Amino acid sequence: MKIPTKEFRVREGEKVCLKERPTRVKPVYESEDHYKELLAGHIKELSKRQDLLYAHNRYSLLLIFQAMDAAGKDGAIKHVMSGVNPQGCQVFNFKQPSSTELAHDFLWRTTRALPERGHIGIFNRSYYEEVLVVRVHPELLQKENLPSECLEEKDIWKQRYRSINDLEKHLHRNGTRVIKFFLHLSKAEQRRRFLRRIEDPSHNWKFSKFDLAERSYWKEYQGAYGECLTATSTRHAPWYIVPADDKPNARLIISQVLLKTLNELKMEFPKSDESRPKPLQALKRELSR
Repeated sequence: MKIPTKEFRVREGEKVCLKERPTRVKPVYESEDHYKELLAGHIKELSKRQDLLYAHNRYSLLLIFQAMDAAGKDGAIKHVMSGVNPQGCQVFNFKQPSSTELAHDFLWRTTRALPERGHIGIFNRSYYEEVLVVRVHPELLQKENLPSECLEEKDIWKQRYRSINDLEKHLHRNGTRVIKFFLHLSKAEQRRRFLRRIEDPSHNWKFSKFDLAERSYWKEYQGAYGECLTATSTRHAPWYIVPADDKPNARLIISQVLLKTLNELKMEFPKSDESRPKPLQALKRELSR
């Protein structure tokens, strides 16, 4: 079953208002068993395409996940990528930057983790934090030791959008396909998930007072995300706004986008050299003795 993903993609130049975007849509699955069947099919196909990506060794894939707390980023990565060979895939979690990272430009720490050819790289949060969290909490800019003229710039966020777009365009030109997912969660659903984390002792570790503090900035984050998605969704590095109140549905949408992206790449397994069969047969005879 193919899921229409076009409706979730932000077109280049499209103005995004998250209030107008649904956090829940009609499920593409009919039951829990049907969901598991669909996801298993996606995972199986993703595994095949990853093998081809690795063997072709010309392209790489960078997946970026951004969301409000409790939107399901970790679970989406865990379930969707469960069939991927770990030798060809790496996941990076970018949280509060270290003093060393703050001593460099805002793209430095993530650029060091970009996937090599034939590999899939996953950023659980990313350089986009610098136009989201830092925008909501502008006092964090002071810790970045930027020149005074940079801090005084009224369009510093537009400049950062430009830097991000330039980076992603450069990556695309050099064979890295960048796909970005914003898991769109409602405030009411976040509240329910926070309460479950508090009530279930095995999930207490997932919740902290800082999560509640950030929730108080919900309106500011929605505005920052809307402007960011508007400014940085391009043909070569699109954003997908994935309704996240229904976790299984979100995972199916994400996995379908990945399959579509990989299927559009012109890849093939390396062809065997015409002179290779004879040496191989000689080696086979050697092993048969």
